[in-house]
Amino acid sequence: MKRHFAIKFAAAAFVASAMLGSFPALAQQVKARMGHVFATNSPMDQAAKEFAKLIGERSNGKIAITVFPDSQLGGEQAQARELSRGSLELALLNPGSLAGLDPLLDIHYLPYIASDFKAVDAIFYNPNGILQKTLRETLAKHKIQTLGFFELEFRAVTNSKQPIKSPADLTGLKLRVPGSAAIKSFFEAAGTQVVVMPFPELFTALQQQAVDGQDNGASITYESRLFETQKYMTTTQHVYAMGTVASSSRFWDKLSDADKKIFKDTAEEVMARQIKNNRELNGQFLQKIEASGIKVFRPDAQAMAEFEKLGQSVWDKLAPIYGEERIAALREEVRKARQQ
Repeated sequence: MKRHFAIKFAAAAFVASAMLGSFPALAQQVKARMGHVFATNSPMDQAAKEFAKLIGERSNGKIAITVFPDSQLGGEQAQARELSRGSLELALLNPGSLAGLDPLLDIHYLPYIASDFKAVDAIFYNPNGILQKTLRETLAKHKIQTLGFFELEFRAVTNSKQPIKSPADLTGLKLRVPGSAAIKSFFEAAGTQVVVMPFPELFTALQQQAVDGQDNGASITYESRLFETQKYMTTTQHVYAMGTVASSSRFWDKLSDADKKIFKDTAEEVMARQIKNNRELNGQFLQKIEASGIKVFRPDAQAMAEFEKLGQSVWDKLAPIYGEERIAALREEVRKARQQ
């Protein structure tokens, strides 16, 4: 009797095992975390949530992504380190803030690569261009896969001390900048006292007047409430910033080819919408900042020419960091974009 029962039990276990094997999606669900530093419900956070939702739907519920906004998983450098180690699965990253991980990651922060969206689209969103190629290859060396690119914004300068109408007005200001050699060199060339600090520390530093100002654009300045600590803003557009939808190589390598295609196609689709929406919203954020009482200055053509001259003067100085060949290739792309 015992032997007969054991045989029946073994047979039932075999059938159950076979049934589970025929339904892998039900047997296990892939769970992933996606972090970013942007404010809850900001355009970037909304894009992250849309990405997570669509991945869930398109994988038939097999892949579940939970989004952690507002630096809940640490600053960008911390999240990049966790991606590299494989202890975080996904993130929206601004490579320009990751120069501590690799100095090549802020090459797209060279001042005045582009000063309008037509040039931006030709240079920054060219998958065969030097910027995307450099960022993809460099992140891959650190075991981070790039799934797509999204828009941050043109950077501006805000401060609590004085109006900035020309490069000379930057002299002596104590300005927070990200860990970017390109941005740091631009402001140092203007005589600014630069302070490098992680983004999560910025609001408190401005509030306590440990620094006079910062250089994010209208979207981040408004959504992160940085404007509440400032009096003046100048739309210098000294740097255009784009971000990456990133995955740890460890997580990526475990996905099937079909799932990888879902991720890449979804990232491309969602971020194309994000770029369009971001540009429409940016003007609204600037209006809201103005309505709050901040004095916003828009440099005229002569002042902008002075800012551009100062910005592009640091390119050759930074060639040892980014490589002379990359700088030369980028100059050629800029020349072609301006001729279009």
